[in-house]
Amino acid sequence: MPLRLAILSFWHVHAPDYARQASEHPGTEITAVWDEDAARGRARADDLGADFHPDLGGLLARGDVDAVVVTCPTTAHREVITAAAAAGKHIFTEKVLAPTSAECAEITAAAEKSGVALMLALPRLYDGYTTAIRKVLADGELGRLTLVRIRLAHGGSVGDGWLPEHFYDPAATAGGALIDLGCHPMYLARLFLGRMPESVTGSFGHVTKRAVEDNAVAVLRCADGTLGVVEASFVAPASPFTIELHGTEGSLVYGTPEPRMLLSTGGGWRELPVPPRTGTPFELFVRHVADGTRDEENLALGLDLTRLMVAATRDSREEGSRI
Repeated sequence: MPLRLAILSFWHVHAPDYARQASEHPGTEITAVWDEDAARGRARADDLGADFHPDLGGLLARGDVDAVVVTCPTTAHREVITAAAAAGKHIFTEKVLAPTSAECAEITAAAEKSGVALMLALPRLYDGYTTAIRKVLADGELGRLTLVRIRLAHGGSVGDGWLPEHFYDPAATAGGALIDLGCHPMYLARLFLGRMPESVTGSFGHVTKRAVEDNAVAVLRCADGTLGVVEASFVAPASPFTIELHGTEGSLVYGTPEPRMLLSTGGGWRELPVPPRTGTPFELFVRHVADGTRDEENLALGLDLTRLMVAATRDSREEGSRI
């Protein structure tokens, strides 16, 4: 029997992507949709040939829903995910898990109590360049790591302005470029650093004068002096995805701008092969549900991600040193 899914809201820009993946996956089918915007939800449900429920509780009471895809406003995650867990539904959710660590704790406790799978959409964790970089670090080719810098940007707030207006509402998003797009470089930086930093600073810009930041940098400092630099932007349409790792014995770069990985350990640069990704987060979620397993690393990084976002956002509210 296929895994029967419900989509919980089409608020997030990635919700249609997950609906497509679920429709195309041979082991899943979409049976129901709930949305806080009834008109939007009903239209999406009709497109998918699924039932629409204006009431979340009614949907979660259905016997033909085994799991849910949570793509509602970030600030509603705690309420929606804990309700799904209490109903015994496995949960695949868009990042971040929740805006605060206290809410994350409620969510994980609810999932643990019900024994359901809980997995975050952290796609770059499973990409081939991440696998290759982890091997370089494990082999010690860079020596002692001194700097990790990762940048991810798009132009969704400039030009045609394709990013939906509700992505600028702090009551729904809990933030802007960093908590949305910057999640990806943040969890990768945390992964490559190998531990949580001792301090985080954040500097946010409001180029388009929205209520949330559209330009952001966070700096992670570890106790041994190693630094992580995370950059995210909604106002840079041609900025390439970039990874840099520097150590006492070498450097590695990926992107800038072609998707190539180059390593230098003293004798010039050489290109490293980038293996294929290990699967999409959605595919891996379906596999974990089928096997009765959990992606412990995914959840641990998701919890650290919220802690880092909270710290960077809190620091960004300080005015800094005036010049």
